[in-house]
Amino acid sequence: MTATAEAPAPVDGVPAGTPTVPSRVLAPGRSALTVAAPIALGVVLVGLWQLLVTALDIDPYVVPAPSAILAELGDNLGSVTSGALHTGANALLGLVIGTVVAVVAAVLASVVKVLDSLAAPVVAALSVMPIVALAPVLYTLYGASVETARVLVAALAVLIPVYVNTLRGLRQTRAVHRDLMRAYAATPAQQQWAVTLPTAAPYLFTGLRIASSLAVISALVAEYFGGPIGGLGKSITSAASSSNYPLAWAYVLGAIVLGLVFYCVALLVERVATRHQPGATT
Repeated sequence: MTATAEAPAPVDGVPAGTPTVPSRVLAPGRSALTVAAPIALGVVLVGLWQLLVTALDIDPYVVPAPSAILAELGDNLGSVTSGALHTGANALLGLVIGTVVAVVAAVLASVVKVLDSLAAPVVAALSVMPIVALAPVLYTLYGASVETARVLVAALAVLIPVYVNTLRGLRQTRAVHRDLMRAYAATPAQQQWAVTLPTAAPYLFTGLRIASSLAVISALVAEYFGGPIGGLGKSITSAASSSNYPLAWAYVLGAIVLGLVFYCVALLVERVATRHQPGATT
């Protein structure tokens, strides 16, 4: 008789060997469809938008035509690019700071149960803290002539999803794997590095993908409430206050592109970092 290999048990309700989100999205044969489908939908929606604005003669202050927005984007491409780089720098710095703090806090909370209990209400409070109230307070604390407040707003927005997802991933390590590491006399640090962190990696990157867009949004919103001149948020408010609505929408389009760039880079980093894990496709 031949022995039959036992199928791996599902982890967190997902069968073992199931490809991760980046693996499914970037798998060979699906990449073209994944990119082409949303582009086709976007072209159709923009065409309908242009048709309705032209046919109904909608005023620009209600919603400008896509053609007017693209014309302003072309005329002010340098300004939009400069604002995107300014906002992107703050968002990137906040993303890095928030991710590092969240991962360290999640590791400590997974090891020390008391810290986990103490951190839970703090995380809940931070998750509902409104940016519109936080940004002015931080400008008062650190001054409106520096970028510190904007970076901190982005970092706090990143902290919550990365912490929650990383902590959940750290709890997915099976007891049998921990017992095996103890049988090999592995130290707690070796157990974390060899078993716990690789198991938590997909959860960490899920939080990072969510946080990448939140960092851009938070940095953008923080620019509405003060701080140095520069950034897409300031440019949007300036264009809208001067009733140049197509230009304001051109800056909004720049913000959308910036958010997509952050998300795609996070997706690519996840793809590279998890390429050797089971279920990842090459």
